[in-house]
Amino acid sequence: MAKLSRLRRTTSQRNALMRDLVTDLIINDRIITTEAKAKSLQRSMDKLVSLAKDGSLAARREAAKTVRFEMVKEGQNALQKLFTEIAARYTERSGGYTRIIKTTPRLGDGAPMAIIEFV
Repeated sequence: MAKLSRLRRTTSQRNALMRDLVTDLIINDRIITTEAKAKSLQRSMDKLVSLAKDGSLAARREAAKTVRFEMVKEGQNALQKLFTEIAARYTERSGGYTRIIKTTPRLGDGAPMAIIEFV
């Protein structure tokens, strides 16, 4: 079994980081982050898109535990965008909703960077 990345953070810090990254990816459709964070985010995001495709009230409540309440545009928050726009894109797709593209290392510390985006 593969070891899950802890990202050198406590559980509460890691959960807050994932909530922020998930919400930013929903709002912007693509973000630049480190490879380790992108791989961890990919697992979380694919599960959320599968929940959104279900579309039930229980799935919406489960997703609301992870997605932060941030406005995307007037009258629409990130959770609504996930369930209306993003889930509609992937009705025919059974998995693999995000892709990771490796980029050049970060200049300051040489950390491997990646772009994660919706397919």
